[in-house]
Amino acid sequence: MNITILGTGNVGRALGAGWSGRGHALTFGSREPAGEKAQAAVAACAGRARASFPAAAVAEAEVVVLAVPWTAAQSVVAAAGAGLAGKVLVDATNPIAPGLQLALGHTTSGAEQVAGWAPGARVVKAFNTTGAENMRDPVYHGRGTLMPICGDDTAAKARVRELAEALGFEVVDAGGLAAARLLEPLALLWISLARQHGRDIAFQLVRR
Repeated sequence: MNITILGTGNVGRALGAGWSGRGHALTFGSREPAGEKAQAAVAACAGRARASFPAAAVAEAEVVVLAVPWTAAQSVVAAAGAGLAGKVLVDATNPIAPGLQLALGHTTSGAEQVAGWAPGARVVKAFNTTGAENMRDPVYHGRGTLMPICGDDTAAKARVRELAEALGFEVVDAGGLAAARLLEPLALLWISLARQHGRDIAFQLVRR
């Protein structure tokens, strides 16, 4: 599968390393593809990835992952351009405001905003409720940790489920894209707990 990750931070690097190591074609979209951060992301994939400008990287992708700080999300989507239309666009961002608060959430969500910025994209919310450490290794005591996803396109969610399960997550479909209004606060809970207990923690879903 051809995957483009828009973002070269910790989450993007962890996801890229995991997927490239499983045989997927991986491209990092960056405004400075020859820069230090982009090349470090490529290096984290043991040379099995490359970096390109966002629009070019998106044009070749089947799945695009938006993994940037919320403050940069709109401009990065704009830089990716119209090539996002028709693509599976995974929103891994969180609309966090100062003081560990949601910048929005009662009547919309970050994922719904992303969908508005990228008309025609098949947006799925995923990879936002835990840290990069768990992207690298989501298995605790022999069991995959929770990865809730949501979106309005069933086929797009199936593709994202496949990618998440390949990394070792237990995927739960939380419903339509509006359910991102629940998943984004869950990310704040994880961050708050990680500050108190360390980042090697994760959520699991227990069934009776």
